Amino acid sequence: MSSSMYNWQLPEAKEVPKEFIQICEKYNLNTTLAKLIWQRDIQTEDQLMAFLQPQLNQLHDPFELFGMDKVVDRVQAAVMNGERILVYGDYDADGITSTTIMTETLELLGADVSFYLPNRFKDGYGPNLKVYQEKIAAGIQLIITVDNGVSGHEAISYANSQGVDVIVTDHHELPRELPAAFEIIHPRHPAGNYPFGELAGVGVAFKVACALLEEVPAEFLDLVAIGTVADMVSLTDENRVLVTYGLKVLQQTERLGLQALLKISGIEENKLDEQSIGFALAPRLNAIGRLSDPNEAVTLLKTFDAVQAESLAKKLDEINQKRKLLVEEITKEALALINPQDAIHIVAKSGWHEGVLGIVAGRILKETGKPALVLTIKEDGIAKGSGRSVESLNMFAMLDGMRELFTSFGGHHAAVGVSVPLTSLEEFKDKVADFAQEHKDLLTGNTLVIDSMINVADATIALVKELKKLAPFGMDNPQPYFMLQGVHAIDLKTIGANNTHLKFNIIGSEQTPLTTIGFGFGNQLAAMENNELSVVGQLQINEWNGRQSPQLQLVDFTAVGLQVIDLRAKKKWQQLHFSTDTLCIYFGNKIPSEISDQIVTNVHHFKDLPNLNLLVQEKNYSSVAFLDCPNEATLLKEIISLADFRQLYLILTASDDAYLDGLGTREQYSRLFKLIAQQDTLDVRYKLTNIAQFLKIPEKLLIFMIQVFFDLEFVTISDGLLRQLDVGEKKDLTTSEIYKRRQQKIKTEEFLLLSDMATLKTWFEN
Repeated sequence: MSSSMYNWQLPEAKEVPKEFIQICEKYNLNTTLAKLIWQRDIQTEDQLMAFLQPQLNQLHDPFELFGMDKVVDRVQAAVMNGERILVYGDYDADGITSTTIMTETLELLGADVSFYLPNRFKDGYGPNLKVYQEKIAAGIQLIITVDNGVSGHEAISYANSQGVDVIVTDHHELPRELPAAFEIIHPRHPAGNYPFGELAGVGVAFKVACALLEEVPAEFLDLVAIGTVADMVSLTDENRVLVTYGLKVLQQTERLGLQALLKISGIEENKLDEQSIGFALAPRLNAIGRLSDPNEAVTLLKTFDAVQAESLAKKLDEINQKRKLLVEEITKEALALINPQDAIHIVAKSGWHEGVLGIVAGRILKETGKPALVLTIKEDGIAKGSGRSVESLNMFAMLDGMRELFTSFGGHHAAVGVSVPLTSLEEFKDKVADFAQEHKDLLTGNTLVIDSMINVADATIALVKELKKLAPFGMDNPQPYFMLQGVHAIDLKTIGANNTHLKFNIIGSEQTPLTTIGFGFGNQLAAMENNELSVVGQLQINEWNGRQSPQLQLVDFTAVGLQVIDLRAKKKWQQLHFSTDTLCIYFGNKIPSEISDQIVTNVHHFKDLPNLNLLVQEKNYSSVAFLDCPNEATLLKEIISLADFRQLYLILTASDDAYLDGLGTREQYSRLFKLIAQQDTLDVRYKLTNIAQFLKIPEKLLIFMIQVFFDLEFVTISDGLLRQLDVGEKKDLTTSEIYKRRQQKIKTEEFLLLSDMATLKTWFEN
């Protein structure tokens, strides 16, 4: 468990110039929005106009892209000469939309054109030599790649040898050496000077379409918006223009395939926004490329047949449902394989579906806060998969220095794809571990930039509606993150499949509740309740039965002061998942059997207390978990005084049930004494259960009572046989040291197990 997944970056306490506030007022923006916009480096009226009122004339001239003149001439010649052209795409949403735009552009020019999207499992990513050979043998005379190609040296060299030109249009990270293509259209081409380098693959394809058609083809903007949002590129500059207009086109799209996909996704066209793409359209388009043949997705986007559109949309939806199940299953298995000590996680297993491994890597990244690579071991002895990284680590650059280990490799800063021979897997892991050890400064995790601090009462529907003026949201223009301090979570409950999500209200000093939803926070319920919190989230409007109310979507949280987490109930033990900086302590003779399988690292007995101070300082523990109850509650205070622990986990199992069974009544002791007096011996090794049933005394209590008799020298026990001793003088049960210790333990257990968390938290803090 972790109370803070991100490194929070608080807003600087800077005053917005009055002149800028006055400019904002001209555009009906309140002071809150003026401050948010100023913080995003929009600080002049011209910048503000361009941001609030993006226009198509803000798009850059496509001929500013290096090589565009040459490409237009070559394509026009191909059309004039009747050459057979192949558009070679990619299997994700960006590649699917790019392929559709390029194909339809060439069709408008009257070209003889076909398209091909590689099969992830058969062809892999990017130009595939075998496919190029087949297509060229079938008569293809010009190949245009979209959303891929800058790493396709082998296939492109083969095409050149056959007299077939290859035009590459791509946006991915450029390798040290570019392939020998006829021309490469790339917004960051080393020989070019294009003013905006953050286009998605679909954006690059669209710029080529603009150049070929000599106009801005608005009918393609719905596809541009989908591919741009899906590929999570920067939503600034001309990407903001493309998505803003693309959403408008998408809301009234004439594409039957998109209409069917919107319908099956449950999206009302008049409520469609960038989130509709990110959470509904893009996952369905991506899913078919992950699990099946992606070419049908292009057919869906191009079709004029309503029946075919409905059938294909249904198929994409079904594949997406299957994808979700695979992700859940593999994520669970992968998390079980990770070593919490690793700075960068690499897990590999045979049988995992390679199509979803990028999503799984992202899940591990979110769960652990560390970069992750997830690989499936293929029958051919290759471990193939994907990686996802934190913003502070350029994973592409890290792995670029290890290319000799890979049979294939590509990607960008935050996401990569790799194939590693199984014989090199351990060497690969060692090299990544060495890199992590040498570059700890690059593994600081993700930063969460907080836009503003507000009170619960400030979270109103009016504010949420105002914030929509900053949309569309995405990379480099995120939906604002708000921080609320000194709040408490009430009415907590887990929701969703497997109780994955969390729903609750937060209240501040005003006691006005704000509904909050935390997707993926289901395992944090115990960490939130009964603690003062600082939370960060994004505001939205919740609609239910025609009524609207403000709602916070939780992104991260942390507790104020010492965070006391209640895990005393057995139903909460499924949440026993501690980070590597949690010290686990037990007080009994052994780790409580009920949780021994779940607690395997950093476990120490309290008798190590003289050395705990050094241990805590050496290991830099930030949390401590008490696995069972001590005899003296003050022991817990002694331990937490050793370090500045941020979190305190209370599991506190009570294996002997002292506080439940008590000390035993006078009548119970009398019955036991009479039975002992009537027998020469009692077999307490093998017959203890029978004796307990006969005397109607709980077995654990009976063991304690026998120990008291033994302590007072009423009985002796040898080889499991109990015999009565002659008692010279009458002894009071309360004089037994064992009896006294149990008295104290009962008081301790009653206090620690039956007190409410508010009482315990106050006791610990004082």
